[in-house]
Amino acid sequence: MASKRRIEVRQSGVHGKGVFAVNPLKKGERVIEYKGEIISWKEALRRHPHDPDHPTHTFYFSLEDGRCIDGKVKGNNARWINHACDPNCEAREEDDHVYIYAKRDIVVGEELFYDYGLVIDARYTAKLKREYACHCGAKKCRGTLLAPKR
Repeated sequence: MASKRRIEVRQSGVHGKGVFAVNPLKKGERVIEYKGEIISWKEALRRHPHDPDHPTHTFYFSLEDGRCIDGKVKGNNARWINHACDPNCEAREEDDHVYIYAKRDIVVGEELFYDYGLVIDARYTAKLKREYACHCGAKKCRGTLLAPKR
């Protein structure tokens, strides 16, 4: 039996490319694994930026052990999922893997989002928040991809 394609990459109204449901996704369903090369942050900093014209745009996904996944190397379509402050998906780390799950039922044509929750060591200045500006349009949009410092 051929597997039905569930998602596809196309232009996003929020930012660049995005990932969209081409079949309904159920709440709690594992949608896709975030794939790429697992590297140290030291190596990630050496590779940075992926795009010198847009230095804040990367395909890095932080892992709890301090390493990260570089979705630009051996990555898949998960790297095109955009951020939203009120997302319909969530990322979960399971061993050395990161999977994207639906937080609620998602209809055909709907763009997939998860909260990037970026944390940067630098002080969160207005300039830094602008460099990581969010355009998700959620009612409670933080205005930035940066997670609140706790």
